[in-house]
Amino acid sequence: MARRTRVLVIAIIVSFIAFLDGAVINVALPSLAEELGGGLALQQWAVDAYLLTLGAFILLAGSLSDSFGRARMIRIGLYGFGVTSIACAMAPDGVFFVIARAFQGAAGALLVPSSLALIVATFPRSEQGRAIGRWTAWTTVAFLIGPLFGGLLVDLVSWRLVFWINIIPIVVALVMLRGIARDEPVAEHAPIDWVGAALCVVGLGGTVFALIEGERLGWDSPFVLVPLIGGVLALGLFVWWERRTPQPMLPLGLFKARNFAAGNLATLFIYAAFSLGPFAITIFLQEFGGFSATAAGLATLPPTIMLVLLGSWFGGLSTRFGPRIFMTAGPIVVAVGYLMTLAVTEDVGFWTELLPGIVVSGLGMAITVAPLTAAILGAVDPARAGIGSAVNNAVARIAGLVAIASIGVIVGSTLDVEGYERAAIATAALLVVGGVVSWLGIRNPPQAARVEEASSASPSPAD
Repeated sequence: MARRTRVLVIAIIVSFIAFLDGAVINVALPSLAEELGGGLALQQWAVDAYLLTLGAFILLAGSLSDSFGRARMIRIGLYGFGVTSIACAMAPDGVFFVIARAFQGAAGALLVPSSLALIVATFPRSEQGRAIGRWTAWTTVAFLIGPLFGGLLVDLVSWRLVFWINIIPIVVALVMLRGIARDEPVAEHAPIDWVGAALCVVGLGGTVFALIEGERLGWDSPFVLVPLIGGVLALGLFVWWERRTPQPMLPLGLFKARNFAAGNLATLFIYAAFSLGPFAITIFLQEFGGFSATAAGLATLPPTIMLVLLGSWFGGLSTRFGPRIFMTAGPIVVAVGYLMTLAVTEDVGFWTELLPGIVVSGLGMAITVAPLTAAILGAVDPARAGIGSAVNNAVARIAGLVAIASIGVIVGSTLDVEGYERAAIATAALLVVGGVVSWLGIRNPPQAARVEEASSASPSPAD
């Protein structure tokens, strides 16, 4: 029990580091663009350079985690994340910053799948739902303190301190890892799929570049068409190669498990919305509503608070009753919340026009996240937990990558009221699709149905 607790705490801190960076960056974007220049394009690249390498290498990181040990990969990722965080903090211009963010994403790719795989390998299947729920709830603290603390740093000092704060949890995690024995690899060493990794990077990079720069350069520009066509071709070649190579970076055989395939398809839509909505509302509040970075951070806290308070509870409920109903209802509740924010006017009355919808969306996120993660990882053999977790994280990050890259197509060059409304509607549409996919595709494990019939009471949120 002591080892399980320590492993859970380490997994939470490690994931916290990667998630903290994602939570903080949104409130820093307007200040960053003001100092380094680049406008909306730099703001998009500040997010997407990180997500690009994170999504491209997270699959490779999952295989490395299974082959060489989860704790070892976590240590390497922590050192890399620390160095690149310092590089971001010291960036002299936008180009240097974007490059540093890309390397930071590559380091972050080693953290999340390894931490989740460590949980799956340590906890018995009967306890994984609640453990993942706790992991979800506590790593969400990054989203709780990130916007608030990051906003304070931006307003009082500089956006550069946003990246310096990564060093503190990195040091804590490295110290705690000393108490964990060096874990043994759980799979035989296999050749690294460098061809697959390269095709994935080229495919995602070309497509994302076209989506971000298409609005500025024109969709008929060869500087947009060539990367777009090349990116799409590379992604097609990636799928072909993964089917052909004996040691694929993306084992397509994992998708033979129904819940794994359906859960990842639902993740594609749900996490695209989870990235698009918060990005749009944070930029809208600062650039159109006149909110400070701190105020914008405070405005986005309610969903995070609800995830922290209710994430573990809903994770436990999904273990007892099965994930299907939660994965269906949760995204639809989030969609309702975003549609409620369409009440916003030119005066941006936050308390009456935006807050009710933000709170409702937070409830829906709490219903969704832990059951979704548990359903997908529960469909994977524990020996393949690293790559299974990596696939799901890659899908989530790539979904966010494409969503942020597409925001210019959705809202235009500025996020005014009309632009935000289009973003909110697109977010809601993605969520509804994710809920429908979950209802049609997810199947509850047999034991969940038995527990449902035998249970006459449910756990309390405080449990």
